[in-house]
Amino acid sequence: MNYFEEYCTKLVQSVGNKEGAISPNIVNSAAFAYGTPEIGEAIFNGSVKKPLYSRMGNPTSAHLESILAEMDDGIGAIATSSGMGATTLACMSLLSQGDEIISIGGLFGGTYSFFNETLSRFGITTHFFDVDSLDNIKKVINDNTKIIFLESVGNPNMRLPEIKKIATIANETGVILIVDNTITPLIIKPLELGADIVVYSTTKIISGNASALGGCAVFRAVNDGVDKLKSSRYSFLEKFIKKMGKMALIPNAKKRALRDFGMSPNANASYQTMLGLETLPLRLQRIVQSVEIVAKELDKNGFNLNHPSLTNHPHHGRYKNNFSQGCGPLLTIDMGTKEEAFKLLNKLKLATLSANIGDTRTLALHMASTIYSDFNDEEKIFLGISDGLIRISIGLESPQDIINDFLQAKGN
Repeated sequence: MNYFEEYCTKLVQSVGNKEGAISPNIVNSAAFAYGTPEIGEAIFNGSVKKPLYSRMGNPTSAHLESILAEMDDGIGAIATSSGMGATTLACMSLLSQGDEIISIGGLFGGTYSFFNETLSRFGITTHFFDVDSLDNIKKVINDNTKIIFLESVGNPNMRLPEIKKIATIANETGVILIVDNTITPLIIKPLELGADIVVYSTTKIISGNASALGGCAVFRAVNDGVDKLKSSRYSFLEKFIKKMGKMALIPNAKKRALRDFGMSPNANASYQTMLGLETLPLRLQRIVQSVEIVAKELDKNGFNLNHPSLTNHPHHGRYKNNFSQGCGPLLTIDMGTKEEAFKLLNKLKLATLSANIGDTRTLALHMASTIYSDFNDEEKIFLGISDGLIRISIGLESPQDIINDFLQAKGN
């Protein structure tokens, strides 16, 4: 069976109802009535599984969570109001003052700022490493290290981590591994590779049409026997493991992050996200095929192009071996200077200039003047942001039309 065919069946069957309204139900209520004080007490102590309050979960979002958990073979999931909400929930449910994070590879600007600026204000330190600095990573891990964090594909430096090797390091040292899988849903299965938590901005390719802001964190099950989650490093999990067993990471995240930070999703956004999930395999398959076609042709025509499918990319072998279904919708072009980048962008007719990625339409953005405009030179160099860098997110248009648009803009 074609790799994406399995998901075409699974996802579309998971979203719709077999009786009554086929489309998922939207529960817009922020609050819920309990009927009796006994039921109210039982809902709050978890013995009755009914809605408590939408800040702690909504039936529409719960439907979305069940689909995303099954998609990644997780024990459960928590939907959030945005991708940064998912990252914040996953991290803050595990961190306290004095803790440390190891961040590997290229990072979305918002995630880098969250680690480097926001968390540092609360006494949490992040160590940043290139994807190939595995020996150095081992040396930095200590008793205060709570999280190893990476993106499945560096956004926008397009460098590919060896997730399985990093997961081995995380498991040998007893540290939780979180993988941001935003641009490679279905393609990469982080939990299978040894990760503990997967985070998504569902706003991107999962929804696919820029209409629904959202995020999600998917969690693995706690093992019955030996498990690093039962170590003194994560002693705060003990009470949740005793009460909830395999599900412990989920109530921990709800109590230590969702309840107090309030990154709860909107029911309408969760509904729209489910509609996007129905067509995700079809869209993703076409987009990753188009990315390779566009990358090859633009590279041939003199663009300074960065994508792992090209033989001159340092991680081309890794791409062929570990990313056989592609690595998402992104590629980058370096025009050398901001002026040349702006000139190209102003001449494009098909591409839409936007900070979003993973859309049904092709998007483009000059990185240094937008998302990374307030980053210093050292940070830009580490994250792969040059003065002329343009990030391209390939959409559903004809790949030849995309190629022609860039060629006419360049003047070929």
